[in-house]
Amino acid sequence: MPKKVLILSGGWAGHEPEKTSEIFRHDLTTAGLDVTIATTLDALLAPDLARTYDLIVPNWTMAELTGPQEAALCAAIESGVGLAGIHGGMGDAFRPNANYQFIVGGQFVAHPDNHHDYLVHITKPNDPIVAGIDDFVFHSEQYYMHVDPGNEVLATTTFETRAAPWTNGTVMPAVWKRHHGAGRVFYSSLGHNAQQVELPPVR
Repeated sequence: MPKKVLILSGGWAGHEPEKTSEIFRHDLTTAGLDVTIATTLDALLAPDLARTYDLIVPNWTMAELTGPQEAALCAAIESGVGLAGIHGGMGDAFRPNANYQFIVGGQFVAHPDNHHDYLVHITKPNDPIVAGIDDFVFHSEQYYMHVDPGNEVLATTTFETRAAPWTNGTVMPAVWKRHHGAGRVFYSSLGHNAQQVELPPVR
């Protein structure tokens, strides 16, 4: 039986959730997984959520989870379901939901200078997630985030901005993994829209 994935697709249109969710679906299906895309957060209320899915991919910038939705998602991850996502679809999702942010290990707060060139530095090149990817320059929003110090960081960026010069020199985690209960969590702040997600080192 193939492992099953639930992609939650919605939220702020500027991150192109429909297009990026289809990229995720393509790559996950190619890897042999069984993928479902849901366009309602009530998909989290399925009574057998934790038994049905092996991985949940939030791709839903902003918005808010109801109490039952948040409780169901937290329980699923704690029981062993994985959580993985990118950019605002996971790191700027469900801003009022602190329990969700606890699982993610970080929360977007700003992107000084908006879209600009910055270096992505691979900090653990032997990790299988980033193996074979060299440091690269990326033109996008550079996410300044509040980050859990317990994350296992796989890539960082260093801030050099005009809009917020007091942040200059700050080394910011950009890609990490972590555990939450029995669940494994992956996050990448890279990939503002479908065009950026399709760039080889990001994808």
